[in-house]
Amino acid sequence: MSELSTKGADFAEFWRERHLCTLTTVRPDGTPHVVPVGVTLDVVEGIARVITDGDSAKARQLRSAGKVHAAVCQVDGRRWSTLEGVARLREEPEAIADAVRRYAERYRQPRVNPNRVLVEIAVSRVLGNVR
Repeated sequence: MSELSTKGADFAEFWRERHLCTLTTVRPDGTPHVVPVGVTLDVVEGIARVITDGDSAKARQLRSAGKVHAAVCQVDGRRWSTLEGVARLREEPEAIADAVRRYAERYRQPRVNPNRVLVEIAVSRVLGNVR
């Protein structure tokens, strides 16, 4: 069980509501790479998931680096939350299918993409103002 489980019902609900998020990774030269994404959060396991195309910049960066520090953030007025941790690229069909299912529950069924991969972030820090 992750520490996210102790953040309460408002926190969990905020990460179930439909909000556009951002994913920030750090390029090899130290500059930030920030892109809009949809994020799902498993508060029990402490895992944030982002599905993306395997040829995207974020996927290429993770593929070459193995693991990078990353943050996902969402804002709704005064409520906001940022989740930080180490991200890794997952390309196993079962993991991607699970992430697609979770994405469809929070947002909508994504288009078919045989080149889809999964960015998985092991959340180690939580920031924000959710009440």
